[in-house]
Amino acid sequence: MPLARIDVPAGKPADYRSAVGDTVYQAMIRVLNVPPDDRFQVISEHPAADLVIDPDYLGIHRSADAIVIQLTLNEGRTLELKKAFYKAVADDLHRRVGLRREDVFINLVEVKKENWSFGNGEAQYAP
Repeated sequence: MPLARIDVPAGKPADYRSAVGDTVYQAMIRVLNVPPDDRFQVISEHPAADLVIDPDYLGIHRSADAIVIQLTLNEGRTLELKKAFYKAVADDLHRRVGLRREDVFINLVEVKKENWSFGNGEAQYAP
């Protein structure tokens, strides 16, 4: 059900963007209990002027490599699950592509199930 929007600085190679998408997807399955094959991602590159990420907000020192991950997903996951997801993504991206943990910004947007249409003009999850 989640829709992932991943924004990265311009100039990253295709294999980097693919690895980031794969890493986020695997954490969604492993931690957030998203079913396999439920993969919907938009990965976009942005020039520095169009990807504005404060370099020091909350005392976290971000570099020019910082990325934004926004997941729209069904409401109802616990705070503990969300925290575990944030950590898993930051740790996994650090391990897999060398991205600093400080450079991983994640935003979860929770919606009701009836707010999805996966095709055919139908609300597949609506009661």
